[in-house]
Amino acid sequence: MDTMEKLTILTDAAKYDVACTSSGSDRPNVPGGLGNAVAGGICHSFASDGRCISLLKILYSNACAYDCSYCVNRRTNDTPRATFDPRELAELTIAFYRRNYIEGLFLSSGVVKNPDYTCELMLKSIRLLREEYRFNGYIHVKAIPGADDRLIEQLGLVVDRMSVNIELPSQKSLEMLAPQKTRESILRPMGGIKARIEQNKNEMVLYKHTPQFVPAGQATQMIIGATPDTDYQIINLASALYKKYRLRRVFYSAYMPIVDGSNLPALTTKPPLLREHRLYQADFMLRFYGFTPDEIVDEQHPNLHPLIDPKCSWALNHLDQFPVEVNRAPREMLLRIPGVGPKSADRIIAARQTCALGFEEVRKLGIVLKRAQYFILCKGKALPGVSMEPEMVLRGLLSEKSIAMANGARMHQTSMFDLTKEELERCLTDSTSSTDMTALLKA
Repeated sequence: MDTMEKLTILTDAAKYDVACTSSGSDRPNVPGGLGNAVAGGICHSFASDGRCISLLKILYSNACAYDCSYCVNRRTNDTPRATFDPRELAELTIAFYRRNYIEGLFLSSGVVKNPDYTCELMLKSIRLLREEYRFNGYIHVKAIPGADDRLIEQLGLVVDRMSVNIELPSQKSLEMLAPQKTRESILRPMGGIKARIEQNKNEMVLYKHTPQFVPAGQATQMIIGATPDTDYQIINLASALYKKYRLRRVFYSAYMPIVDGSNLPALTTKPPLLREHRLYQADFMLRFYGFTPDEIVDEQHPNLHPLIDPKCSWALNHLDQFPVEVNRAPREMLLRIPGVGPKSADRIIAARQTCALGFEEVRKLGIVLKRAQYFILCKGKALPGVSMEPEMVLRGLLSEKSIAMANGARMHQTSMFDLTKEELERCLTDSTSSTDMTALLKA
């Protein structure tokens, strides 16, 4: 099998890793142009300064020793198999880079023989890139759960970011769909990476030439919709991972029904893309807006509302805290207003020091007034014509897209006024309330 055949198989097998998004573009260069977009393996990530960078997203091998039910590369699945040689992968990466196709590498792999052997092969490829080819571009590697701690540490010294995929939200789900994986085998390397990152920061203070260990931090991925786990379990787990392991991101991947199995959703099931979208919104609330998991979901209402985003759902259930006067509210409260983000909150705080803000001024500062108008006052007054009645607020928040079916179907235009009063009331009562968060991770 030649290199291009391997490239075709292994880039296609890597498309289910969601730590960055595939471009899906196959646009050739034109005379006088610069660079190419190539569909096979090219995806996008973002640098700390905001630049969008292209990565070669690929598996080292899809010849996996594991038999995870949901995975297209599982041992018992009839699919073409390929495995790179370390130098072959290094030369391929450099060839793509020299042609200006990519700026970095996103490398994962199936488990070849065992986790240690797989990590050794990946490490050899990356060392060739770093030491022989002197490649200093971005490299993101998926660590293999169960590999020796020393191999994980050596990988961390030659890559920019590392991921350990938690895959499924509970041990019960792992036992059902991935019996060769355990929660302990996944969380142990996460803890080791976190401890080594903290140690490295201390070493860099003391020693000038200390090599950096995973300078871009670590991330993980969860598959959504393959098991009966609720949003309550998922959000609490994500919050615990952020707190305990200092993850940069938790990525949520809607389950794609690509293989058949008695313990899997039917192949005709549509991917729960809307649910994935709501989980990302809830994740942003945890990371940037100061919300706790129990404010977003609880045991009585364990799933996010499909028709409105989690922040609007919280606001509708806490109308007693609104409306908020934007000229006096603290930043913490500004962030809880639907339509106000961290940047627009900071702009409001800076602008109101020089003048009292009206609705036109806050709109120019970046507030999404279509949502925020129901929850704010400017100079002590509400926007003319805006009602604070819960039913009217809900009608205003329900956009044509948000009232599409919550089963991941293609969005279609439907008037928000087609909903009956009973449906509106159900939207309100199905939203979340508060409860104490249960500890999902043991020390």
